[in-house]
Amino acid sequence: MTGTTLDDYTDRYARRVRGMTASEIRALFAVANRPEVVSLAGGAPYIAALPLDAVGEMLGRLGADHGTTTLQYGIGQGTPELRERICEVMSLSGIDAACGASPDDVVVTIGGQQALDLVARLFLDPGDVVLAEGPTYVGALGVFQAAQAQVVHVPMDNDGLIPEALETAIADQARAGRRIKFLYTIPTYQNPTGVTLTEQRRERILDICERSGLLVVEDDPYGQLGFEGDAPAPLRARRRDGVFYLSTFSKTFAPGLRVGWILAPHAVRDKLVIASEAQILCPSGFAQAAVSTYLGTMPWREQLKVYREVYRERRDALLAAMADLMPAGTAWTRPGGGLFVWATLPDGLDSKAMMPRAIAARVAYVPGTGFYADGTGNDAMRLNFSFPPPERIREGVRRLSGVMEQDIAMRRVFGAVGPPGSRRGRAGSDTPGPHLA
Repeated sequence: MTGTTLDDYTDRYARRVRGMTASEIRALFAVANRPEVVSLAGGAPYIAALPLDAVGEMLGRLGADHGTTTLQYGIGQGTPELRERICEVMSLSGIDAACGASPDDVVVTIGGQQALDLVARLFLDPGDVVLAEGPTYVGALGVFQAAQAQVVHVPMDNDGLIPEALETAIADQARAGRRIKFLYTIPTYQNPTGVTLTEQRRERILDICERSGLLVVEDDPYGQLGFEGDAPAPLRARRRDGVFYLSTFSKTFAPGLRVGWILAPHAVRDKLVIASEAQILCPSGFAQAAVSTYLGTMPWREQLKVYREVYRERRDALLAAMADLMPAGTAWTRPGGGLFVWATLPDGLDSKAMMPRAIAARVAYVPGTGFYADGTGNDAMRLNFSFPPPERIREGVRRLSGVMEQDIAMRRVFGAVGPPGSRRGRAGSDTPGPHLA
């Protein structure tokens, strides 16, 4: 054996490990969580908005009064009580019994991330194609790449996924002889762009997928966090066949409990349960009881309103600061809900190359490269507004704009700073500038 490696197990790993890469967001956490850094990088909900005293008392009672059941093993599908509560939650978005939603077809998962992994385990073989918005959720990219699938991005604009681009992508893959397994989409308050797929496009996207025999995996963590009226009805509220609906309580209650779910076509439900049991045996009984009790005894609908107000104020603070402070040539989305704004940079700036200088200036964001399977997106960044208070958001934008101004000045003197950025991820805003796609 010649050469050396820092990992003595390199030649022993399974082939699928080659597709595993570190998340750019997770890699930032070590520095972004320092108190002196204004972090616009994460996606953490503002847990302090919860009635923590009441939640703490509830959790204490669950252990003291019901510990013999909540601390015991459970069933792989999740408790019947929680699955019924989940159906109540989905009904707020129009996913109800009339469109075939039933507790029997709900599978409880450890957050939305396990839900994604289960779908990948059931449907993806090495070399299969997943169509996904470009850009898309970094955690989904990690799951699909670990399954040795190929992610093909479909362009977006300010109205969401472009139907004509989806048709083109399907045709291109068919001509190349590649097998597309499903479309992965976050149609409402998308991560990372904040864009929402319009009402008209939802029907067109579903029609295209139905004609093509393409499954749809709808990820909806943010749909109940709208700031400007109700969001369009989810895809699953419109079609029951071929649509997998994934969601989580991480954004509307508590991410630390790690409770999510899949609403699956009935024929697939048993296979999802078997795959979940092989992974985890059963989801946490205590976490499920905590969510069930919260939904059954506390004013959770009012709590959703609290979150919406908090996040609306912080979104407005971010948008106002960007309008006041960002250099000319910067553009950004104006999300109607969720947790994120997608910004594109003035020509020549590179969000990944700029990151060390931003950290030195004590501000963090996520470079756009993390949201594309091919590593493009250097010209963009994701900014989170859910966690920092408004005054810290403004200070973060002030620091960030200063870093950008310095890079613009360096470019004038020395030319391009770092490798040229991809022009794929243009975002729209209220200011003049290019738009997504």
